[in-house]
Amino acid sequence: MASLKEVKERIVSVSSTQQITKAMKMVAAAKLRRAQDRIIQLRPYSEKLGGLLANVSSGNSEEGMNTYTEVRDVKRVLFVPVTSDRGLCGAFNSNIFKAVKNALTDEEYANAKVEILPIGKKAFDFFRKKNDPVIEEHWNAFSNLSFDVVRAAAEEAMEGFASGKYDKVVLVYNEFKNVATQIVRTEQFLPIVELATEEGASNTNTDYIYEPSKDYIIDELIPKSLKIQMYKSVLESNASEHGARMTAMGKATDNAADLLKELKLTYNRTRQAAITKEILEIVGGAEALASD
Repeated sequence: MASLKEVKERIVSVSSTQQITKAMKMVAAAKLRRAQDRIIQLRPYSEKLGGLLANVSSGNSEEGMNTYTEVRDVKRVLFVPVTSDRGLCGAFNSNIFKAVKNALTDEEYANAKVEILPIGKKAFDFFRKKNDPVIEEHWNAFSNLSFDVVRAAAEEAMEGFASGKYDKVVLVYNEFKNVATQIVRTEQFLPIVELATEEGASNTNTDYIYEPSKDYIIDELIPKSLKIQMYKSVLESNASEHGARMTAMGKATDNAADLLKELKLTYNRTRQAAITKEILEIVGGAEALASD
């Protein structure tokens, strides 16, 4: 059985840890509110832009062909995993790594050369340790998260696809559903195979007047839509990170409380055992003196 000093030290240690996890939960909750507001505000714009692009490009499969819709044999593929900069958020980051690993088992990538464009320090460190080819310019996007920062990463992926450096670009990120639930998404970023509206959205084509031309409008909308798509993925991941950390720290705080109860019970039992032992020793000594 542990000594009273050891149990007391553990109680102090667990109490300190509980205070830290409780503070981290509160910080994550405050950051989550701001991140959640940003993604909620962006979603309608992203969906509307996608619907507009679908309407403009419908029935125009050959005439409206764009650089970013070209389907090729996949010989070189770029994965864009979006993680956090810090840990202590449960399985948030490891789920992304597993998703990339599972995606690479697909027969389509059996003989393909894979390159990684990580967004988030955890993804950068993980794939660099595995000695995978890593693009190092955009991993710290969360240090100053803005559309301009994410746009630079999107443009690099788009330019690589347009130039033929990559035949396919895949996004892997956590979609924010609620505080306790994050859904891992593996989405094809490029090429744009099918320009369709969101599920449940109206498929009614709108009669637009094009100026200067329909092809020009499509060529302008597609790059903008792709940049918004990547920005939305990063914002989804940002909100998911804070939700995951809030949940993880909440559970850690609860676990620390349960452990404290057990430690205090152990402390009291150990203390009672020590007192009983001392009493027995005194009684034994007194009896020995009396017998003499």
